[in-house]
Amino acid sequence: MSAGPLTVAMPKGRLGKQLAARMVPRGAPASLFDERDRTLLREAEVQGLRLRVLLLKPDDVPTYTEHGATDLGVVGRDVAMERGAALYAPWDTGLGRCHLVVAAPADAPPRAPGAPLRVATKYPRTAAHWFARRGEDVEVIFVQGSVETAPLVGLADCIVDLVETGETLRQNGLVVRETVCAVSAVVVVNHAALRLRRAEVERFAALVAE
Repeated sequence: MSAGPLTVAMPKGRLGKQLAARMVPRGAPASLFDERDRTLLREAEVQGLRLRVLLLKPDDVPTYTEHGATDLGVVGRDVAMERGAALYAPWDTGLGRCHLVVAAPADAPPRAPGAPLRVATKYPRTAAHWFARRGEDVEVIFVQGSVETAPLVGLADCIVDLVETGETLRQNGLVVRETVCAVSAVVVVNHAALRLRRAEVERFAALVAE
């Protein structure tokens, strides 16, 4: 009995466009990635692999995949780390390469003795783990947008954020102090799909690989 199409959570936005640029030349229809289309589930056959695609906000990809609503998904490693979902991420697509870094003002004054380091970030879980492993006392402040502003107005001493070219940091007088990790898009797979549909999962991974 057929298991049906492989269900894939695809991210919207910039990463979705990069995936389309890679997969369309390999046989995927452009309509599969069209965000103007309000169809929630799209189906297509790509190189003999039957796919059912669900376009999601990147932050939702791990949730749908972990809970079995989709067999697998594509998402930035930063999102997968922050969510801490129980997923396998064995394939790196190489798309969306950047770095997660700790950055601070170039002319930051020394902290007062005993004062915790105040860290502004979109990644509170990842940041907390990073500084805990280093034995630093920190106060993590969750912000969603314009993270670079936080040290400029005294909200935080430093930030943890994604950096691609570093231009935004430079324009705001910030410098990289440490690199937390390299980031790119990975294929995340739930346990059941990897066990029961591994051959199909590997064929999908080959479609999005460099």
